[in-house]
Amino acid sequence: MSAANGTPDSTAGTPGGPRPEPLRFFGTTWVDHDRGYTARRIGVAVGSLAAAVAACFVLRFAYQGLRIADVGNFVSFLMVVMFAICSALAFRHTWESFTRRHDPARQASLRGLLAIGFVGSLLAYFFRSLTEAPGEKLHREEYEAARTQHEKRTTRRSGNPKKRRRP
Repeated sequence: MSAANGTPDSTAGTPGGPRPEPLRFFGTTWVDHDRGYTARRIGVAVGSLAAAVAACFVLRFAYQGLRIADVGNFVSFLMVVMFAICSALAFRHTWESFTRRHDPARQASLRGLLAIGFVGSLLAYFFRSLTEAPGEKLHREEYEAARTQHEKRTTRRSGNPKKRRRP
């Protein structure tokens, strides 16, 4: 049983071997692309795109609220530019996080920017889910490296070679 999601884990390898790290929405189905992996990818793609569209509507209503409040063209322009830049940076940061791990301290310092640019993060999630589970490539590389390392450690010769019988 996989501890993360309570489902049988056939990909665990040997009992003492490495276990795959579960992905959000996918669990460990990304390893063998089984147990509804394709349906989950479709669901994640549709869900992230729907959330991005809904977020754009919310931002449009906020923009209309600024226009009704008559705060001026400059403030409205700054708001549009701020969301555009933050969304672009959030898209890039999220896209890169699918292929390499980020420093936790840097991640914490960018939390506000990523919150403002949430539309970019949702779009990155959508585009990545069209080809694979978001983060699958990174997790697969780490899992394969851990399995290779485990196999090297467990297939080494054992025992004292001096005590071997010679034919």
